[in-house]
Amino acid sequence: MQKKTRSGAKVTPRSKVPPGSKSAKSRPAKRGKTGVSKVASPQGKPAKGSPAPRIPVAPNDGKPAIRRLRLQLARAQARIDELQASADTDFLLEIPNRRGFERELSRSIAYIKRYHASGALIVLDVDRLKPINDAFGHAAGDQVLKAIVGILLEQVRSSDVIGRLGGDEFALLLWNLSETDARAKAALLEQAVDRLSFEFGGDVVTAGVSAGVALLGPHAEAGRAMEEADRAMYVRKAQRRHEA
Repeated sequence: MQKKTRSGAKVTPRSKVPPGSKSAKSRPAKRGKTGVSKVASPQGKPAKGSPAPRIPVAPNDGKPAIRRLRLQLARAQARIDELQASADTDFLLEIPNRRGFERELSRSIAYIKRYHASGALIVLDVDRLKPINDAFGHAAGDQVLKAIVGILLEQVRSSDVIGRLGGDEFALLLWNLSETDARAKAALLEQAVDRLSFEFGGDVVTAGVSAGVALLGPHAEAGRAMEEADRAMYVRKAQRRHEA
């Protein structure tokens, strides 16, 4: 039923909706502070538009990453060790080079001082290697050097150390030898190398070594021992040249 206002406009009165009617259920549900409906679906599931429930996730303890890093570290350390060994080794003769031998000499002298041990340093210089290189080439000279190293390895113990100081000069670190034994060992090494002979281009040639000795005791120093053995080697080389 319409009513007229004083101005003549028609106004339709608001109909009263009884509580519990279908129209009341169609009213929008109240919204929380977030603006998301709080009404659940009949099955107990979140209504459309409500936030998804959080699913608990097991924490990542990082063990795969740790294992991977450990593996990478082990590989890197192996590579470092390989490069270190390569830097301390003579590529032709596969024995310590000067750097590797001097490192071993310093370590051994430290052991000798601490535990009151003894040892000997023998420096060897190959005789007549330059004429062989000049006449038959460096490949022939390399063959002579390899044969000499083979003889030296046969004459020392596994605990002893043989190194190439450079060119035709070698050094041996021998453990627990008296002065008499060290000088006898030096003479034996000279004799063993003197017996070697080589044939190049139909010619038979021989080489040899001259040995100098320095004893290693509680007061030994690596640099001083090398100088002493080197001087003794040159004295011996002059003697052998005179004897020839």
